[in-house]
Amino acid sequence: MSWVDASPTFRVARMAQTDSAQPIFRSGDLVIVRAAYPIGHVRVPYYIRGKSGVIERYCGADPNPEELAYARSGLPRQPLYRVRFKQTSIWSAYRGSDDDTVDVEIYQHWLELE
Repeated sequence: MSWVDASPTFRVARMAQTDSAQPIFRSGDLVIVRAAYPIGHVRVPYYIRGKSGVIERYCGADPNPEELAYARSGLPRQPLYRVRFKQTSIWSAYRGSDDDTVDVEIYQHWLELE
């Protein structure tokens, strides 16, 4: 038996475009990032949890990377948003302009309306 004969065969199922959660936020919506601290792989920076921001744009829907990290399908696809935060609301000692912002792309299941 050769290594080629012994190698496994992998098949990847295509994901239907309909396997997506529906977007519920729109540009300009005020949101708060869930203050959750689960064990494991998450895609939300620690420093942004519990903070308020504004939906800057909807970026589309993608398989959930938090599920993909554990070899799961990532379905349903999760809506992804770019959320804008004022630097002064994130960092208490921030000394820059009150108009300075940071944008973070966050999946819908981490967001709630403020």
